[in-house]
Amino acid sequence: MIARFNLKPMDYLGAPESKQTFNRSLFAEVAPKYDFITQALSFGRDGAWKRHLLKSLPELEAPQCLDLACGTGDITRMLAKRYPAGKASGLDLTPAMLAIAEKQTGNAAITYIEGSMAELPCKTASLDIVTGGYALRNAPDLNQAIDEIARVLRPGGQAAFLDFSKPVNRTGQRISHFLLKFWGGFWGLLLHGNPDVYGYIADSLKLYPDRAVLRKRFEDRGFQLCSSRKFFGGLLQVVRFEKG
Repeated sequence: MIARFNLKPMDYLGAPESKQTFNRSLFAEVAPKYDFITQALSFGRDGAWKRHLLKSLPELEAPQCLDLACGTGDITRMLAKRYPAGKASGLDLTPAMLAIAEKQTGNAAITYIEGSMAELPCKTASLDIVTGGYALRNAPDLNQAIDEIARVLRPGGQAAFLDFSKPVNRTGQRISHFLLKFWGGFWGLLLHGNPDVYGYIADSLKLYPDRAVLRKRFEDRGFQLCSSRKFFGGLLQVVRFEKG
């Protein structure tokens, strides 16, 4: 198989503009196989982790919800089902992902928007809930993305995320990097002829803050940690914050 995707992650992930270019190219390549690979990489547990994220959200009558890096729209659709009187929107950088999400959605309360986490197309204090599945780690500029989340949420609004999680200690970081590099590389070779297609997950985590630093970045912007739960021995985590 001839690999179509040939960008090296560590050449692009270090700066916001190049990271966004990398992500747009990567996820255009991944889009047709995205629903399959989330199941394969997670040994079939991806859906259960996302259901846990949705279950952790508060009971609200008609919230305004935004799902960041929505991909093919699974969490966006889950938000619409959880809050049938509310409104759910999915935001993603990649048109190919959004095209698949549109095909899989038959709910008029759901809208999809092409855009970046660095500049959310929402009014200030207009949202009740912001979610993301494997979103924050892919933000071109994480601090700017958190600033935007803080801007668009109303006081008392909730932000909940599922993502690969970076341990605080160096030994844990090395182990998780090895496991993710191996497992992602295997599937990248099998499906795309290039281990970097999913091996990038391990590389992106090297540049991502550890759990404690991530929590502090939210707290520095007026958020309070409501809940967190680690999965797969700490390789992944669901974390939920409330805006003060």
